[in-house]
Amino acid sequence: MEMEDYHTKLSMWDNTREKERRRLLLEEAEDKQHDGVWIDEKRGFLDKLISRKRRANIEPGVGRWVSYLNRERKLDNLVGQKPVAPVAPKGLYLYGNVGSGKTMLMDMFYGATEGVIKHRRRFHFHEAMLEIHDHMHDVWKRRDDGKSMESSAFSWISGLPFDAKIKEWLIGEEKYKQDKHQKHILLAVADKFLVDRQANKCGASILCFDEIQTIDVFAIVALSGILSRLLSTGTVLVATSNKAPEDLNQERLLTILTYNLKEAKVDGMQREIFLELLSKLDETCNKILVGTETDYRRLIPTDGSTQIHYYWPTNPDTRNMFEAMWHDITNQTGGNITAVTIPVMFGRSIEIPQSCSGVARFDFEYLCGRPVGAADYIAIARNYHTIFISDLPAMSMKIRDKARRFITLIDEMYNHHCRLICLATLPIDNLFQGTEEGPLFDLESFQFETEAEGSKLRRDVSAEGNVGAGPSTRGLVSMLSGQEEMFAFRRAISRLIEMQTPLYLERVQHVHSSALQQQQGTPVLTKQSTVSQSAPL
Repeated sequence: MEMEDYHTKLSMWDNTREKERRRLLLEEAEDKQHDGVWIDEKRGFLDKLISRKRRANIEPGVGRWVSYLNRERKLDNLVGQKPVAPVAPKGLYLYGNVGSGKTMLMDMFYGATEGVIKHRRRFHFHEAMLEIHDHMHDVWKRRDDGKSMESSAFSWISGLPFDAKIKEWLIGEEKYKQDKHQKHILLAVADKFLVDRQANKCGASILCFDEIQTIDVFAIVALSGILSRLLSTGTVLVATSNKAPEDLNQERLLTILTYNLKEAKVDGMQREIFLELLSKLDETCNKILVGTETDYRRLIPTDGSTQIHYYWPTNPDTRNMFEAMWHDITNQTGGNITAVTIPVMFGRSIEIPQSCSGVARFDFEYLCGRPVGAADYIAIARNYHTIFISDLPAMSMKIRDKARRFITLIDEMYNHHCRLICLATLPIDNLFQGTEEGPLFDLESFQFETEAEGSKLRRDVSAEGNVGAGPSTRGLVSMLSGQEEMFAFRRAISRLIEMQTPLYLERVQHVHSSALQQQQGTPVLTKQSTVSQSAPL
């Protein structure tokens, strides 16, 4: 309640300050209008000439900057200082090995806050980065749209009883204020991340962030900017990661990025930003090591078959079983199997070759052999509760990009509680057996998103351009192999195993109950179960 009162007061303070700011601006406009009339009618030729020369000698940018600062000081005196956020409870930063229960604990906490906390969000790393990109795109688009003098942002000026020159000055002052605010783009994005102040939707905030990573400069800068802003306004953070905060951005990663982003000259900057992020996490979160080497997903009780939706090896018998499952489920939906296109992000879309009432089918090459990324997989997971994937190969260094995409796909299906049915070459535990041939990831492809996702959206936050594939990359890439890769492999295997268990399938049933419910009742999602007719989620 205390935090909600703070947000209410903050909203009132913002509104009052904006009203007073416009009042001061109008007073200045009236003075300028009066001054212009007085010069024309009262002063002689010499006085007018001197006055114009004085004004011409003032650099427009400097004059506008001084006016802006003076106006802000007056507002501080008129409205008072911004309300101070009450001390928020400390959050949690859970880190540990694969299958130790980090995400489960976070989700239990998140579920317990339902109906208690008004504004709360749960993100996986990929989803959060995409939303940050999307909000940044909106901010830049509004800025570009606002360059027109007829912009709706300045429409309140058009009806004022002032000369055209005075209106032009008012628009210039508004544009200057807008540009200053938009230079701090991550602050604007953070304000949209959990609550919408413009819509007066404010209150206590909880951010659950699964698998915090700092895989590149953008992630470091974005996470630092967003989290620092949210934590400073009372947001409680509950996060998971495979690493302790101080190990997120190890020296070797800084070195690699520095070698390949020479034009950005961010080696010192990113270190400073990362240290600020560490300080904020240390101040606002209790760090807890979920310390065990046991993968508890392997201990979840099963119904006697550990791989009820995972058919292997690929042979005529398993393919027939896979096809039978597909026909059984799609026949029960009552829908037609068609190719459809679903929106992704940034104006993009992806075609689903076989879609039927919340059920989709792909082969591995279509999903992971093309330049697609997390945004595509999130869109699929949001639209389909059951996903069939055929012809899953052994992962190896030879198909490292495909393996990387497959790991991202599994992450998003797991995060969105999708049911996965696979036809594979090898059992789950042997799926990544080819990784000993060499590093599966190379740095140039270990970026957050593919080039198709529009890396230009990272402008103004870090230098343009992706990590290059120069000699230094190939010499240093081994520094990122080993622990980082093995954790990603183990996590994917662990999640694939859990996705075969009755406990996971019951959770799928609960999350997608409206889509999976049949007229005669709701079936248990086992190998023999079927899916009811429903629209894509």
